[in-house]
Amino acid sequence: MIPPPPVGSRAMNSQTGPRLDTDTLKQARRALLRRDPVLAPVLRHHGGCSLRPSGDPYRALLHSVIYQQLAGAAASAIEGRFRARYRGRLPTPDALLATRESEMRAAGLSRQKIAALRGVAQAFSDGTLNNRRLCRMSDDAVVDAVTQLRGIGEWTAHMLLMFSLGRPDVLPVGDYGVRKGAMQLYGLDDLPKPRELEALAEPWRPYRSVGSWYLWRVVDTPTPD
Repeated sequence: MIPPPPVGSRAMNSQTGPRLDTDTLKQARRALLRRDPVLAPVLRHHGGCSLRPSGDPYRALLHSVIYQQLAGAAASAIEGRFRARYRGRLPTPDALLATRESEMRAAGLSRQKIAALRGVAQAFSDGTLNNRRLCRMSDDAVVDAVTQLRGIGEWTAHMLLMFSLGRPDVLPVGDYGVRKGAMQLYGLDDLPKPRELEALAEPWRPYRSVGSWYLWRVVDTPTPD
């Protein structure tokens, strides 16, 4: 994972604004079809973007920590065992803080991830962070706030903005899938560095979250001719 950018980085919006809803997704698709002829065939092949905000930033952070640096199947199995201790749900902050480390280790969590999960729980338990405040923050402020927590970096902050808070103009410059999709689609020799990816995605503003979603689809399926 690359280091977090400073507040005001070009990879982020500095102000709150539209959220990903049906109308915004339709506007984004029309704009991307018009502005990026290389990406346009991918949009036509895959149809509408299904990116929808899930809400609950606290549990989204827990989910992202569990999935960090793990293959999807392995992370899902660990999360399933972890959830089973709380009747199938991710725990409240106080319940997580009361859980013994040995129980969390038994679910398959490493000591580093246990420390990160407890850091998130502590921040929400003591009021340093709360869901309502995060929903009102600008994109940059969210990144700045959550990356103060142990084990939370830029990638996790970007996933929070896209999948939980539903921000439409996030470019996850450190995400491997987005970088690989860009390399394949634009015929690059190597995975693009952050500035190169930002330049490619500049025409997508203010819908870079949606453009990124379509780059993930490039990796999932062959690019249409």
